[in-house]
Amino acid sequence: MPGSLARPAALAGLGLSVVLAACSGGAASTAAAPEAPLFADDTAASGVRHTYDGDFEFFVGGGVAVFDCDDDGFADLYLAGGSGPAALFRNRSDVGGPLRFDAVPSEVTDVERVTGAYPLDLDSDGRVDLAVLRNEGDRVLRGTGDCAFEDATDTLGLDPGDGWSTAFAATWEGDARLPTLAYGRYLLPGRPGERECADSVLARPSGDTYGEPLALSPGYCALSMLFSDWSRSGRPDLRVTNDRHYYTDGSEQLWRVDAGAAPRLYTEADGWRPLQIWGMGIASLDLTGDGHPEVFLSSQGDNKLQTLAAGPSQPTYRDMALRAGVTAQRPYTGGDPLPSTAWHAEFADVNNDGWPDLFVSKGNVEAQPDHATSDPSNLLLGQPDGTFVEVGEAAGIARFEPSRGAALADLNLDGLLDLVVVHRKTDATLWRNVGTGDAAEAEPMGNWAAVRLRQPAPNVDAVGAWLEVRAGGRTTTREVTVGGGHAGGQLGWLHLGLGDAERVEVRVQWPDGEVGPWLPVEAGQLVTVERGAAEPRPFPGEG
Repeated sequence: MPGSLARPAALAGLGLSVVLAACSGGAASTAAAPEAPLFADDTAASGVRHTYDGDFEFFVGGGVAVFDCDDDGFADLYLAGGSGPAALFRNRSDVGGPLRFDAVPSEVTDVERVTGAYPLDLDSDGRVDLAVLRNEGDRVLRGTGDCAFEDATDTLGLDPGDGWSTAFAATWEGDARLPTLAYGRYLLPGRPGERECADSVLARPSGDTYGEPLALSPGYCALSMLFSDWSRSGRPDLRVTNDRHYYTDGSEQLWRVDAGAAPRLYTEADGWRPLQIWGMGIASLDLTGDGHPEVFLSSQGDNKLQTLAAGPSQPTYRDMALRAGVTAQRPYTGGDPLPSTAWHAEFADVNNDGWPDLFVSKGNVEAQPDHATSDPSNLLLGQPDGTFVEVGEAAGIARFEPSRGAALADLNLDGLLDLVVVHRKTDATLWRNVGTGDAAEAEPMGNWAAVRLRQPAPNVDAVGAWLEVRAGGRTTTREVTVGGGHAGGQLGWLHLGLGDAERVEVRVQWPDGEVGPWLPVEAGQLVTVERGAAEPRPFPGEG
């Protein structure tokens, strides 16, 4: 990273929030609702003009990748285009100012038939790469610096095939130089009169290239997947959420992935309980404070929030969505009484009060008459008792475009998480979080800090690490992952909502299990925690 910035260095973080949370699992709270931030619509002047378009083959997908492609600390955007070209946008915002982006045209990135993309530093060279999902041949784009990319698919020995990819996740196994890649596939391609789910695939590295992909069979039309060490055993397994619209005998899936062994499905004999939903997105975060992540699954109708029922000895989950108030099964405004259709889900602390919030994008698949057409996205604010309350209208985001992928990220680095939402057949929307202020002048809400992890290659971003956060007598955890959401994800700084706390302590369990020391982080700072370092390093550095 460079030693100085052209813009002010009062930096905030991007990525999902690490939140200071506890969850009672009791009935809905009667306490006063938390204060909602206001989001100003910066789309018109932002420089981002982009639509996710297409017919049946692009009803699903429509993701956005959020990452820093020019090492200036600001989050850039790569948006799927469906039948049209995808597009890369470089962030030109000033700290705390309106959101501003420049298009970065390139024949490498402006490819068509893109359903989504996920950022990761695949080759650990310090430049972020992109796993680009397509309906007709996935690609891996290697970052070469200054928001430029080259197609490295063939060089890496990856066989893109002609599959319809709609989900992705990655993890590092053992001391492998490259990550293991999972691609979630939807329907078999080239069979318009048939509706048969395709097998997803797992690509494992052999040295500096990839071998023949392994079929994850049976496949049930995956729409999101996530490697997660749910049991805290040191082994990340692969959770897959599937669209029951196209299967009759399938269910949600959890694959056990042991290094060097073929993946196998967890079954009822292992404690896994079959569940059939219209699964579209995954969000994961430790909400209960027990060190194990809860899992939110978006769907049509009621959504699911799963927690381990009897500890980490087996993957037996129970649903807690109703008690937490996050079923979000029907529109909360607009007068449409029909069930909702949920897509992207993401936990983050949008008001910096130290409690986890939840954003869920909504939108009809394509004129489905038995589901809502006026279906605004949800913004559910977390409360100290672990329940959530809807504030979409108060926050100003209650609109009715059919939404797909999305991301909460601090795009102008003022310590407040902004929102980008991809819509189907209409322009993406950029919302600037102005806190308690207005579009003319933002006002902060709560304290914040941001942390980025670094370790020697491979896996320089420490995917698979656990970040512990200690403040106000509570200790919470956050897993660093690549995957989840709906067709898009983030890589970069981990945003910490601190409430009234003026400092926190953080500790990292690195991917190989080594635990570092507790390190202090002051509110309003953005720091890098390097493996083996005695203290965090401020960004962008001294001088």
